[in-house]
Amino acid sequence: MTAGVRGRMIDTAVVLLAKHGYQATSFSTVLEASGAPRGSIYHHFPDGKDQLIGEAVRVAGDRAIALLDSLEGRGPIDIAHGFLQMWRALLVATDTRVGCSVLAVTVSAPTAQLRDAAGAAFAGWRGRLAELLVAGGAERSEADRFAALLIAGSEGAVVMARASGSLEPFDTVADQLEQVAARLSPDPRRP
Repeated sequence: MTAGVRGRMIDTAVVLLAKHGYQATSFSTVLEASGAPRGSIYHHFPDGKDQLIGEAVRVAGDRAIALLDSLEGRGPIDIAHGFLQMWRALLVATDTRVGCSVLAVTVSAPTAQLRDAAGAAFAGWRGRLAELLVAGGAERSEADRFAALLIAGSEGAVVMARASGSLEPFDTVADQLEQVAARLSPDPRRP
């Protein structure tokens, strides 16, 4: 959680984006959900809604990186499983009603600046996943490719789970991704 009124507004925007998308995440909904005083809007975000949303994307991206850091020292299968379980836990906790705030901004933000912020978040995740996979024994080129596949696959699986109201599509995709991760694991017969 981010501290203070500004932080509370950003945290609220992260959640609202994940639940309802960019258009439904207005200053008034953020104020209502966060309990922040109306005067907080332009005091903390003088450049308007896009400044708030940009900060929310940055915070969401940083939180995912922090969760990825908890997977350090593991092999490719455990890394893939851990990353997928972060998403599955979110789906379970919200009865498949919440997705990814970064994806929400990517598909609905009206400005290139916000899409660039979302792109930076995804690039950060991909880079960190690739680093972890290499440290876990995967080849560099395969690690980078699998990191992209893992993010794209999990994001799509979250969308499908939300649309169907079921974990089945997510679990199906997760199983397939973990099978690919198994092929990245170092060969125990290798010297």
